[in-house]
Amino acid sequence: MIKKLDILIIRSFIGPFIAALIISLFVLTMQFFWLYIDDLVGKGLDLLVILKLVGLVTLFWVPLALPLALLFSSIMTFGNLGETFELVAIKASGIPLLRFMRPLTIFTIFICGLAFLFANNIIPYVQLKLSALKYDIIVSKPAFDIKEGVFFDKIEGYVIKIGKKEKNDSVIKSVVIFEKTKNLQDNMLVAESGIMRVTPDKRFLEFILRNGWRYEEEGQRATTNTQFTRMGFKEYKKVFDLNSFQLKQTGDSVFYDPKMLSIRQLNTAIDSMRNVDSFYRMRTSREVNPYLRFGKYADSGWTVAVNDSSLKKAKDFNEILPDSVKTRVMDAAINQLASIKGNLSVIADDYRERYKQLLSHEIEWHKKLTLSVACFVMFLIGAPLGSIIRKGGLGLPLVFAIIFFVVFHLFNTFGEKFVKSETMSPLMGMWLSTFLLIPIGLFLTYKAMHDSQLFNKEFYYRSFKNLKRFLANFKAARKST
Repeated sequence: MIKKLDILIIRSFIGPFIAALIISLFVLTMQFFWLYIDDLVGKGLDLLVILKLVGLVTLFWVPLALPLALLFSSIMTFGNLGETFELVAIKASGIPLLRFMRPLTIFTIFICGLAFLFANNIIPYVQLKLSALKYDIIVSKPAFDIKEGVFFDKIEGYVIKIGKKEKNDSVIKSVVIFEKTKNLQDNMLVAESGIMRVTPDKRFLEFILRNGWRYEEEGQRATTNTQFTRMGFKEYKKVFDLNSFQLKQTGDSVFYDPKMLSIRQLNTAIDSMRNVDSFYRMRTSREVNPYLRFGKYADSGWTVAVNDSSLKKAKDFNEILPDSVKTRVMDAAINQLASIKGNLSVIADDYRERYKQLLSHEIEWHKKLTLSVACFVMFLIGAPLGSIIRKGGLGLPLVFAIIFFVVFHLFNTFGEKFVKSETMSPLMGMWLSTFLLIPIGLFLTYKAMHDSQLFNKEFYYRSFKNLKRFLANFKAARKST
């Protein structure tokens, strides 16, 4: 039965939780746009595309924002109650801390389940649509992506290099354009200066070049019968078609990433990847055994009877071979070994790539669980920590929230790196931050239940003062003796 105390705690918690969630989503979304700002500026995106991008990015960061919001709001809630002495009054009435935390614990468990459902069912779809939209935006209108001193080859059939661009991005200098042809050499345009602009219908990119040369060489390949033409010009107009670079909706089937799979789909993919040992054994036998001709003697014990006394006295294989065939035998053996080594190298690289794919799928499988469990771990840290520090507002709670969230995020990232480098198993690596923070949460809960003064500066001041007095008395006693 819900009591007034439970309603009081939930009301005190909901407001900071919603505010912390909004702030966390805003910060994480801005981090994405800071990373891709160069690819978004100058694309001429309409409002609908921008809103769609913002919405997808915001949804993508929800599983990571929930633990941070729970940590910050729990510290703030219990800190506010401790600062106004409501927490002291509740404990004085005989209500233990665990009973006081019960309504928020139930709410946190509900958030954990919601985070798992979100990460398992919504995030794969969001990741798929976000990857497709991000690709469409990056490759649209590449004319604005032409950088100074960099060869630009995104326009099919051409490679463009601009030495310098003015601030208005229209006046250009030291222009070099390579036009790919089927002739012996590519055509080339060189100009001192010019103007670059996009037509009003945004279908073509125009270069008005001045004071330059055009070089052409016509003729068939593998022949010296060619014709070289050099043409000078005062002004030359070159038009590039941009229809293939307009913003379009890319098909979802183009992209594949383990992040786009649910738990059920990941289980299917992982099972299929784990059952490839027999396939590689058969492939190795099929591609390597033909080079091992002595393998046909395996049933006879791999031995051949030797009756010649000279062969029995030979200490080295080179003494058995006649000089007339020694070179041919050694060359044949070296060629066979090189073929075996090449085949084994290809098989090993393929197996290693398949194993990396297996690790990436297992990482995503564990990540869907660790982010949901992280919600409970963050609450387990935040609630007792707030009751210990007894400070509300945005100051101290925000500092502690950032510290613990950074620790969680760092060890989560380290664990993922360890798994990818095959230093740790996926289980240990992806749950590394959880294994580290759960003991800290239990320790803080124990301290909060016993009214610990862990973060009370007056306690440390009195302890230091008593220690100083003890050392002074100890020195005085030694002098008197």
